[in-house]
Amino acid sequence: MNHLLKAMGFWVWGLVAIGLSVSMVSVSYRLVSLYRTHENQAHSVSSPALDSPPLTGLPRSEEKPPAANIDTQGIRDGQPMISRVAGSDIKAAQRAMQNGQWSEALKNLEAATAKSPLTAYDSKTIEEFTGIAYVRLNNLKAAPTAYEASLATGAYRAEELVKVFRLLFELATANKQDAKAIEYGERAATAGAATENDLLIMSQLYYQQKDCKNSGVWGDKAIAAFKETGQAPKEVLYQLKLQCASDANDTIGMKAALYDLIRLTNKTSYWNNLIRLERQDERDDHSTMMIYRVMFDTHSMNADTDYIEMAQLLGDAGLPGEAQVVLEKAMSSGVLKDEHKERTTRLLDAFKTRADADRKDLPVLDAEAGKNPTGQLDVKLGEVYFGAGDYQNAAAAIGRGISKGQIRQLDEAYVSLGRSLAAEKNTVGARQTLARLQSLPTISPRVLKLWNLYADLLP
Repeated sequence: MNHLLKAMGFWVWGLVAIGLSVSMVSVSYRLVSLYRTHENQAHSVSSPALDSPPLTGLPRSEEKPPAANIDTQGIRDGQPMISRVAGSDIKAAQRAMQNGQWSEALKNLEAATAKSPLTAYDSKTIEEFTGIAYVRLNNLKAAPTAYEASLATGAYRAEELVKVFRLLFELATANKQDAKAIEYGERAATAGAATENDLLIMSQLYYQQKDCKNSGVWGDKAIAAFKETGQAPKEVLYQLKLQCASDANDTIGMKAALYDLIRLTNKTSYWNNLIRLERQDERDDHSTMMIYRVMFDTHSMNADTDYIEMAQLLGDAGLPGEAQVVLEKAMSSGVLKDEHKERTTRLLDAFKTRADADRKDLPVLDAEAGKNPTGQLDVKLGEVYFGAGDYQNAAAAIGRGISKGQIRQLDEAYVSLGRSLAAEKNTVGARQTLARLQSLPTISPRVLKLWNLYADLLP
């Protein structure tokens, strides 16, 4: 088991690394979008939008604001305003920003910083504009310092703070400042402003800090948020859970994550790893054969030894036709190793001889099955038809046998009938048949769970 988990761990990390890189790259796109929203809202609240000529809060030269209505914090009639001291430089900076002259704007803002006394609103506006200019200049290292200085003035209203928290969260993420990103992400989430993508990034950040517990907590929040908005959760969220479980040798956790990943993506790679884990703990040959059938039908079998072992189990169960199909698939798929070719060829020849004999006896078996009241021969007849690729007659014979009752292995009959119906593109019938496995008290729980998952994902 440890060897299997270790081997899977390298495979899982490859998936997570890809998922993280894709997700983190998308941070830059979200940053641009968030920044533009913040820029527009910042200008419309703290000062006018850049496409508006006058600067709100700056007194016109011919106007003198009533002294009685202005306090030392830059409040005029209950509204914040920019003081006369810094007004001209801030207005010059705004004009430069309007013209895309970001370096010039920084010079004007530096000049405004040197003026005294500045109100908290002055400082907030200067630092905020400085942050905008740095982002526009793609200086993402300097931008957070300006925004943090702006935040420190205490001049933001509550509804503005959450936008600044999210912006600082995105900037810290882009700068790979994980601790700061986590801090601002938590503040944004506490304020109710974190999006499902923000929550996803928080899960990734905690994972990169080797904190799987919190990665899982934020991952669950992100999954719930995606579902609440009617979106499918991102694959990387479950990949993180899978990697954390793999790191901890938590087989149960790995299986749970793989089941979720299969439901989300139906990828053969996830099916393969899940079935390898489930098969690892199975000691009963009949149940192992049933598990292999799921692997075969989901096209997730990629090792020649799996094909060979499945064929041998089928042969031992008296199903040479199905065993022949399995080995022929192994030989045509290109997975067969040179050292196994001779043995596989011998097995295939033996199964083909037995299957040919069964097919020749079909008329006799059909007649005997029709007379037999128990239905066991009908199921046998259906399995011969299945091995021959005649799924319509297979479904008819097995269904007839089940209806007669007294079938020794109902799980085998239900699975064979369900597979035949699925091959005939009768998805509803296949699901209904496989659902009947739940009524069997003796069926292996892992076999039942795998076939339920298979049925749920039938197209």
